Order: sequence, then structure tokens, then C-alpha cells
Amino acid sequence: MARPNILLISSDQQHWNTLGVINPKIQTPSLDRLCREGTRFSRVYCPNPTCTPTRASIITGLYPSVHGAWTVGTKLPEDVPTLGEHLRRGGYRTSLVGKAHFQPLGSAPDQTSLECQPILRDLEFWRTFNKAHTPWYGFDHVELTRNHADEGHVGQHYALWLEAKGLSNWRDYFQDPQTGQPKRYGRWDLPAELHYSTWTAERSIAQIEQSAQNDEPFFCWASFHDPHPPYLVPAPWDTMYDPADMEPGTLLENEMELLPEHFRLTQQPHPDFSAWWESKFDNHGFCSHLQDRESLQRDMAIYYGMTSFMDEQIGRILNRLDELGLAENTLVVFTSDHGHLLGQHGLNAKGAFHFEDLLKIPLIVRWPGQVPANHESDALQNLVDLAPTFLSFCDLPVPGLMQGVNQSEVWRSQKPRVRENTIVEFRHQPTKVHLRTLVTQTHKLTIYRDRDYGELFDLQNDPEERRNLWNDPAAQTLKAKLFQELAHAELRREPLRLQRIAGA
Repeated sequence: MARPNILLISSDQQHWNTLGVINPKIQTPSLDRLCREGTRFSRVYCPNPTCTPTRASIITGLYPSVHGAWTVGTKLPEDVPTLGEHLRRGGYRTSLVGKAHFQPLGSAPDQTSLECQPILRDLEFWRTFNKAHTPWYGFDHVELTRNHADEGHVGQHYALWLEAKGLSNWRDYFQDPQTGQPKRYGRWDLPAELHYSTWTAERSIAQIEQSAQNDEPFFCWASFHDPHPPYLVPAPWDTMYDPADMEPGTLLENEMELLPEHFRLTQQPHPDFSAWWESKFDNHGFCSHLQDRESLQRDMAIYYGMTSFMDEQIGRILNRLDELGLAENTLVVFTSDHGHLLGQHGLNAKGAFHFEDLLKIPLIVRWPGQVPANHESDALQNLVDLAPTFLSFCDLPVPGLMQGVNQSEVWRSQKPRVRENTIVEFRHQPTKVHLRTLVTQTHKLTIYRDRDYGELFDLQNDPEERRNLWNDPAAQTLKAKLFQELAHAELRREPLRLQRIAGA
């Protein structure tokens, strides 16, 4: 069989259970179709529960502590080898449409960024970008926009597309980049046919069509921005779900007493997190998370609407693959960069809260005749595994520097698993918000740099992670065993960290 095309479809900040096949409250017919025609994996984790670090790991096969983009505001160094570069050398045409976030701020004094103001709105720069600046991180062709919903980060290729569609006043539909106003919620007056999810689908299809016309294998990353907040979506998707039907997560009485102090502070109206701050980088989630049930239900209804609208656009891409006769030899992978909290444990959005809701993500793989259809697997995986697995499917060598594990035999159902554990990193500050989580088949251990507190959960007997066993006398032998397993896993990564010192 010829080497497959690769279509990577990703969402942003999507909870693992927002798939119709496992959640009757949400409608995702396109993703459900992928589940019927492929394999859904239920134990897949992000390498870091924030955007830039995980996205950089997807294209490098490296953990954030090694590739260098260790938090939002850091930049993926442009000399780090990428998946796209390996595929290009192997004869593939590579493209990225949608969200990149490899260099969102360039906060360090010696860094520049193409994904920040004022370059974002310099449309002449973006009009010639593909002639002047590609390949970019291994992509022959890129079309980008950084904004979520009506954020003032809008610009780049999406703004060019809006103008080409006749919307010369596109700025009116977005916040002012200086003031952040006006802020919208729920229904967006931007027509659905001009939404960035529509743009991502349309332009991804264009890249696939060009590769088909040239009879060249392709790697196309269709990188959707939703359902990442702000909670905003065009009609009729804003009213698709009744808030009264939504069941957001909850915080149980006394649940916080067993967790570290920064969790407990989130339940105060005006918490003081100054003790956790030591640099200019933001600490996601270090704020009050108090929110009443009705507002959580409203958020969840819009979040579901955003997901369903994105699902419709994903369906357009899948249908076009069928029409072009490419589906049989295209490896389609759907996933998200990290999860999302909607009231679970009293928390919202994301932060240094390593619960399954935030770390675990959807993963669906389809390749007719190669990956079993209508199949489910609980094999442990991490998004850092995508790069080596893609290269293996394309019969290309996997560089020894890559830290991910080749999952091709698991995806083909030739082996039940190739991982016994996986690691999730999180670092917002040099030391004070710096943690590691070990996930095994049955347990989860989280440690914090220079702290004597931590978390230990029994995922089999406490799947909702309601009881932290860190200080439980009966769990100390288990904790010691998991510490040893974490140490061994870190030692296996150490030679790579020594090869590329990109963050302690």
C-alpha cells in the first residue's frame, strides 16, 4: 500500500467526553462517524495542559522541558527539528491552517514573534507570508489566525479571507486590541459562513485539493480554535442546547480540604496568589473560580454549541476527502490540545489542576483497512507520541531525539499497549508553579517542585478524583512505588534533556 496522506484535525481545549458516542447530551455526528469508521482511544493525555507547550510537542515529539516552549509566552525555537521537516524530506507536502500558537507572545527580551500585535493586523505582511517565510516550522504552506471568538488578536490570513469575502468592516465584529471592548457572550452577530471554523475547513480543503491535483502525499493540519472560550458562537448554534439540560461539574463538601492550598484559594472571592508568583509569566487559573450553577449551565450550553458547529465544519473536510477519492489512503486523526473544566472540583477553564478533565483528551484514528473500525482502546498515550507514530506510518525513520513513543502497533490493534505510564508537565513559574504528573493504568501522582504537598488518586476506585490520598497512611507504600516509577520515567528522558537544555 502507498504511504498514507495524513490529515490531523484538532480542536482547542475540548473536554474528553464531548463526543456524541459517549455523551447523549451533545451532537457531534462527524466525530461520531470517525468513531464508527476508526478507533477511539480513551486514555490519551496532553504533555502540558496549555496551548503553546502542547502544540509545540505535537510537531516536535518532545516534551516542553526539552523543546523550549514551556509556557504560554515562550516561543518554540525555530531551530528545533519538527515533524513537518522530516515529512518534507520524505516527499510530503505539508500545510497548517488555523491556530498555530508556537510563538504567541515572544515575551523574552531576545525573542520576536509573528503571532502578536501589531504584526497580526499587518495584512500586507500576511499576504506575502507564504512566499517570504515558508517553510515555517516544517510547513510548506500556512494560513493562520490567533484569536478565539471575538478576541482582539484577530488578523493574519483569516482577516485577508474576510476581506476577500466582502467583509471590509470585519474589525467591528471583534474586540478592540487596546481596550478589549466590547465583550460579547452567547450569540455572535458574525454570520456562521464567515466564522473562523468555516474558514479553517474551507482553507484546509483547498490545501487537500491542491495536493490531490498535484498527485503528492500530504500532511495537512486543520487546527480549529473552538470550543476554547470566550463562550461565543453564531446563530443558530447559540440556542442549540438548553442551559437547563446541562449538567456542569460540582465541588463536593470537604473535597478541597485534601488538596494543596492553591486549590482552596480558588474558592475565595478575592484570593491572594502572590506567594506563587516570581516572574512575568501568567499563572493560568490562579484566580477566584467561584461561579453559580446557572452561569455554568449557560457556559456549558454555548460550549456545546461551539463544539457542534466545529463538528459540522469537520464533516465538510471528511466529505471532501470522500469526493476526491482520498479517504481510503488517508490517515485521519482527531484530537485536542488539552481539556477543559466546567465546574468540576469547583474549577473553570484551565490551570495547575491536573485532574482528568484537563489532562485527558479525545483521540480518534481512522485509516480504512489499517486501523480497526468501530473499536475502542484504553491504551495509554500522549500527544508527544503523534510525531513518531506519523513517521512510522509513512515508513520514515523516527529520530532518536524524539521522546514520544511510536503507537502504530497500538493504532493497528497489533498490541494492546506500548506505554505503562505517561508524564504530564506543567510550569508557569521557574520554581513556584512547576509540577509533574505520572499517570499509570490505575493511578495518578502529582508532585510540585520544592513543595511537600502533592496529589495521589486511585483512578480505578475514584475515577472522579474526589479523594486525594497523598497524606493517607494506608497509601504511603503505593505513593513510594509511584515515586520510584516517576523517577525511572524521568531518568529515561534525561539524556534527551542533556542534549537540548531548553528549560529546567
